[in-house]
Amino acid sequence: MAIDKTRITDDIIQDCLVKGMATVFQVMLRLDLNFVRRESPEKATVPEADAQIIGNVGFGGKINGIVYLAMAEDLAKVLASRMLGLQPSELAEHGPEAVTDALGEITNMAVGGFKNTIADMGFPCKLTVPTIVRGKNLSISSIKGATRYVYTFECAGAPITADLHMQEE
Repeated sequence: MAIDKTRITDDIIQDCLVKGMATVFQVMLRLDLNFVRRESPEKATVPEADAQIIGNVGFGGKINGIVYLAMAEDLAKVLASRMLGLQPSELAEHGPEAVTDALGEITNMAVGGFKNTIADMGFPCKLTVPTIVRGKNLSISSIKGATRYVYTFECAGAPITADLHMQEE
């Protein structure tokens, strides 16, 4: 099936993001990531938790945007432990920076997989440096002029939100 290089459909965006994230979780973390559903942008939320963490990586070129990966801090610790090959107690000894670094790399790789797929379709772009935000009652606001795609995943019994904001040049 030939892909129309002039338009990226909602289904293609979803497939690219889901496959990019699933590959990172399977290869780097040896964890299953289950796609749950696409959310309405108006109802999109950061998974509820006492402590939340959001990683984001932007991309720019023929298509510009940013992807936010939002989850409970507890899940981020599980992911960091898996990525770094550390027990939870060992991860705690390294401090919160270890979780920050690991989540930054996970976000970078997941968005990189998405970026590579759309680049292969004729929309080359480059990634920004990952940014991590921690807090309580966090939210992600829409970017003016961008189309927003929000997806819910589940990993290790906990939700992850992937919130993509994108504009074609």
